[in-house]
Order: sequence, then C-alpha cells, then structure tokens
Amino acid sequence: MKLKKLGLIINPWAGVGGPAGLKGSDGAETVARALQAGIEPQSHKRAAVALHALQPFCDALEIVTFAGDMGEALARELGFPVQVVGAAEAGRSTPDDTEAAAKAIRAAGADLIVFAGGDGTARNMVNALGDGFPVLGIPAGVKMHSACFAISPKAGGEVLRRLMAGELVDLHQREVRDIDEKSFREGRVSTRYYGELLVPEEGHFLQAVKNAGREVEELAVADIAAEIVEEMDEQDPDTLYIFGPGSTTLAVLSELGAEGTLLGVDLWRNGALVAADVNAVQIQDAITSHRSVSPDNPVRIVLTAIGGQGHLIGRGNQQLTPSVLQTVGRDNLMVVATKTKITELGGRPLLVDSGDPSLDEAWSGFIPVVTGYRDEILYPLSGDGSGQSPASAPASPHKS
Repeated sequence: MKLKKLGLIINPWAGVGGPAGLKGSDGAETVARALQAGIEPQSHKRAAVALHALQPFCDALEIVTFAGDMGEALARELGFPVQVVGAAEAGRSTPDDTEAAAKAIRAAGADLIVFAGGDGTARNMVNALGDGFPVLGIPAGVKMHSACFAISPKAGGEVLRRLMAGELVDLHQREVRDIDEKSFREGRVSTRYYGELLVPEEGHFLQAVKNAGREVEELAVADIAAEIVEEMDEQDPDTLYIFGPGSTTLAVLSELGAEGTLLGVDLWRNGALVAADVNAVQIQDAITSHRSVSPDNPVRIVLTAIGGQGHLIGRGNQQLTPSVLQTVGRDNLMVVATKTKITELGGRPLLVDSGDPSLDEAWSGFIPVVTGYRDEILYPLSGDGSGQSPASAPASPHKS
C-alpha cells in the first residue's frame, strides 16, 4: 500500500473527560462538564503530531475529510490538499457524524482512514466500515482498551510515513473493545468485544488489547504495598503523594488504612487521604498550595502500568497532565508493578504518552519499578513513539 488519498476523521471531544477525572468522554453532558471545568480538547493536537510525519509528502497526498474540526481545519493548517466530503449535521459532532464521515470518505476513494479518538470512535469505525477497510487509530481517548491504536501519536505518524513511502507494512485484524462508562465511574471494569478492524501494523507501533480486571496476585501486590508504605515512612511526613489509578496503587492506600479510588487519582499527606478522585485542576491546585508553604515541600507520584499494553502515563490517568508531570519531575515518580505484569510485556518497554512529545522523550530511559518487598528492577520507559526499549539491555535487578 502506498497512500495517495488519506481519510482523516477527528473526534473533537475525544479524551476531554480524562483530565476532568470523568473517566470517559461519552455523551454531551460529560463533554459539557469537562469544558465547564476548563479542560481543553486535545484530539486536534494529537492528530497533528501524527500528520506532521506526512508533511514532506504534501504534494503527493490528498486528505479526504469532513468539514471544520472533524478534519478539514487541521489538514489545511498543515498545508495538505483537502477534499471535503461532508459535515457534521448540527453544531457539535456526534457518533452518527463520525460514522457518516467514515462511509463518505471510503466512497470518495481513500486508501486508508486515520482517526483520532478513543474506544467509542473505534466502535464507530466498526459500525461504518466493518473489518475489510484499512484504518489506523491515533490515541486521543481516555479508556483505550482497543488494539487498533498506535501506542502514541508519534508512533502513528511513523506508520503513516512508512505507508506513504511505499514500505512493506503488514495489515492485521485487531480487536475493538469498549466498556460501560457508567459502570467504570462506579469502579467496575467490564469490557465488551465489538468487532475487528483491519489495521496497518509495523514493529511495536501498535498497542495491545488492555488486560482488564483486578490483579489476582494478591500476595505479590501485598508485598509491593508493604514496600511502598515502608518507603513512605522513611520520607518527610509532609510529602504530598499523588496515587494514580489501578488495583496495585489501591492496595498501597489500603495498606495505609485508606479507602482509595480504583479508577481515579487520590491525594495523601501527613498520614491521611486529603482528597479522592481528583481532576487535573485540583491536582495542580494541591501542588501549588502544598509548595506555597515551602517551595521545597516534596511531591511524589505513585503509578502502575496498564496490563498487556504497558502504558504508564496517558491511558486512564490523563489527570496527570504534562504540567503536573513537569512540576513533580521524573525523579519523584514511584512505579509499582508485579513481575507477572512486567513479564507479560514480552520485553516491550513501559510507555509514556503524556500529550507532550518533548516530555515523553525526556522521560525515556530506565526507571526503577517496585515489584515486591525489598524487590526492585530497572526497566525501560519509552516515550519516543517507537515502542522499542531505549537500550538493548534487558530489565535488570536494582534492589533485593
């Protein structure tokens, strides 16, 4: 496949609920709440990162898309020739508009459709196109359980560049899965299979299906929790701890005697849970307040990786914005994961997709991961969009 006509669909509201702590963006009411909280949509920017890789081919490639913020605005902004084949029916675009766009773009002769969105947008692609037309997802949502997405916008851009250059790129059927956001907001994760999409796949540029469900290695998780609590006891008691989502981080809070949030972000300081299920604005305000007493007041983030995919930042924890991450700093990141979760990655690195490519690249390298009590390894963290380890060396013991 060598691209001549590239379909482009942007879900303008994908992912807007993440930084707002809403655990999804489905529905007009959720979008309105996120916008009211001051969250700016990011799907346009994430699509731009991917399409930037195609700018050297502007003279040989036409973008086929819908009007306005569903694709036309970005394509023209980047200097591509544009064919507009339709528009959202009224005001803010809807899933019906996404499906209409996919059908119209295919009918206009596009070679492939690249879409920026989340699992809901992937479902729209299945509904409109079935499993026989090639598509590539640029990750811009919150949940991101499906396997049709590149691991980052930059990785998506590299796949597109290879296609445009006429390089050999395999096409494979990849699963589309989604969850019930209402149940998700109540702390229950249940994914459903919706179909498959035909996706260009090269190297480690595509993410895997997320492994759902709570960690079953109760003893290993308990050991990790005990180690982190002991480390916390050795730190300044006034340290502000930001606990990310996940069953392993929840186990640490449980060890501390707190009822944390399985799928949200919680704040802990001076032996107490000071705020639960916070959004990006609340996190930044808490850090500012904490350091207003003394600029040297410590802040640490406790995170675990998504099983199967390996994403440490950028999937389900968008409350940790680039601004928050830069403020806290890489050295104050505490990563926890069982050895089973690490082994299941098959040597692939942990991933950071913060929305800021320069931060992602700066944070790449080997990072300590607590895997048990008095047990820690060094493991690669990758933010360059390749999905490759920053060095060829395997994960190595760091402490035992």
